[in-house]
This record gives sequence, C-alpha cells and structure tokens, in this order.
Amino acid sequence: MTSATLTIDLGAIVRNWQALDTLTECETAAVVKASGYGLSAPHVALALARAGARQFFVATAQEGADLRAHLGFGPEIHVFSGHMAGDTDAIRSAHLIPHLNSVDQMLRHVEALPGAAFGIQLDTGMNRLGMEPAEWSAVRDIAVAQGPVLLMSHLACADDDHHPMNAQQLDAFRAMTDGLDVPRSLAATGGILLGPDYHFDLTRPGVGLYGGLPFVDAEPVVTLDMPVIQIRDVDPGEAVGYGNTWIATRPSRVATVSGGYADGLIRAIGPKTTLYYDDTPCPVVGRVSMDLITADVTDAGDDPDVLQLLGRHNSVDTLADAAGTIGYEILTALGGRYHRDYVE
Repeated sequence: MTSATLTIDLGAIVRNWQALDTLTECETAAVVKASGYGLSAPHVALALARAGARQFFVATAQEGADLRAHLGFGPEIHVFSGHMAGDTDAIRSAHLIPHLNSVDQMLRHVEALPGAAFGIQLDTGMNRLGMEPAEWSAVRDIAVAQGPVLLMSHLACADDDHHPMNAQQLDAFRAMTDGLDVPRSLAATGGILLGPDYHFDLTRPGVGLYGGLPFVDAEPVVTLDMPVIQIRDVDPGEAVGYGNTWIATRPSRVATVSGGYADGLIRAIGPKTTLYYDDTPCPVVGRVSMDLITADVTDAGDDPDVLQLLGRHNSVDTLADAAGTIGYEILTALGGRYHRDYVE
C-alpha cells in the first residue's frame, strides 16, 4: 500500500470520555467539531453515543446537520457559532441547539424559530464569542424568559492550572449566572481538570477525548504508519532533499516514506522529529516535502518496510512540540489521503 495508514482507536476515545466523566458529578458531553478533531465525527459520535453520551457540540450548523444524518434523532447537538444568517433551515430540520452569541442572534432565532431550543454563550473575558456582561445584563430577564436549555462560557487558559485568568473567568461566570434556574457549562477538558468549582451542570471535553494534553492520563488514540517507498545509500558529504539542508556525515541509509505536508505533516516538524522502526529511532533528515519524508535508517539494522510517526513513541503533542505548535493543529490537519482503520 502506497498510502500511510492512520489507525484510530475508537475504544480509547470512549475510555477517555469515561475517565473524564468519572472526574465530575455532572453530565459529560463530547465535542466533535472539525469532524471529530480530524478523526471523523460520525465514527467518534456513534461510538460515544453507544457508550452513553447524549450531548454533542459542533462548531457550525452545517457540521451539526451532517452529524445528525449519521447520529439520528435523540442525542442533542449544540452549535457553538449560534444561529447565523442562513442557518435556519439546518437548525430546524436537524433539531440543532444553537448557542446564541449576541442580541442579533437571539432576535434572529426567536423570530425565525419561535419555541425552538437554544442555549446562550457568555463572554467571561476571552473576547471571542458570547454576550459581554453589559449586553447580557440588558437582555438577561427577557432571554431567560424564552427558556434557554444551557448557559455556557469558555475558559481561555485552562491548560495552565495556575493561570489567574481561570479564577477571573469563574468569578465572572458566576456573577452573570448565579440565581438563574438554567443549567450551566464552563469546563472543557482543561476546566474539568481544574476541579469541581468549574464543572457546574455539564462539561464539554474535546481534545482530551482524542489523547491530547492537558489530559495527561489520556490513552493514545491515533497511530500513523508510513510505508517506505525507497531506501538508498548516501555517502558522507551528499545532501538529502530540497535546499540541501541535511548533509551526511557518515555512510548512511536513507528511507523515503509516503506522506508529507499535503497530508497535514507540516514542514516545521522536520528538524526535530523522529520516526521509529519498532524501537529504533530514525530521525527525519532534510525537509518535509508535499508527499514525501526522508529518514535516516542507518541504525535500523534491517531495511524497514514501514516507519511509524505517531504511536508508542510519538504522541500528537510530541509532534506538535517538534513543530512549535499544539496537538490540536496536528490532529485536525491529518489529511484525507491516509488509509484509515477504525478499531474498538
């Protein structure tokens, strides 16, 4: 097979969801936006629904409508971006729950779909989505009278449990919602780990389900095995790849594997990334190109048929550190050319 194989462990996703659920006394939802963080929202959501998840969150109404076609009716699907212009038909037909981010969205929703379910997103200091305190104060009584199913906000710095912003946002959320008879949600993965003060009535784990930090106890979810197309001898002084950025200092064996930045393996991973042949490290040499990566397999002993990039030795966060980015970007960038195996 000339395509790399991406193996996605749905059982690990379920166990990560269950592990996060045991840390709280409230309901645990699941965030499956960006097509399940790049791993296929239908596969992920169906596995979690079988395990008992009844609430799912997506970014847009179209994502929600697509998910509903696979998930069926019953589980609730929430939309972070709220009720945008043009979303009405999707929200109606797929029975979505938009989280209204502004007075304009609220007016659009109650006028277009009177009586339809909705939530409200509040801005507690992140300055991204949601009603700010003054805006919320002006419309709170009217909004609550319409019967929102959830009041939510989002933490900006929850991956750093010592960051003062966490407590500031918690205080702001309480100030905006205390005394209202409406379920509340503040915590995603990082917020769950901050402790029960942040849990309220519903948590919304995302990256922790997929094996990413800050959930250090998460089971790994993905492996990426890359077939070797060709192996060649490289003499000392010879260069490999574009720009001659790597020059052999010893007689070397260099393997060219199938996969590159067109598959979401961004060029920045190159200089600090290692592939593995079983337990033998095979460092990337030269630049990552569109379809190919080259690795030094001199110390492998045998000529490998496959090298592993993600798996026992490299997590998505290991790869992200090498590239100077975050695990979220690595996960969601994993491309469509991989052969995908789903296991449970």
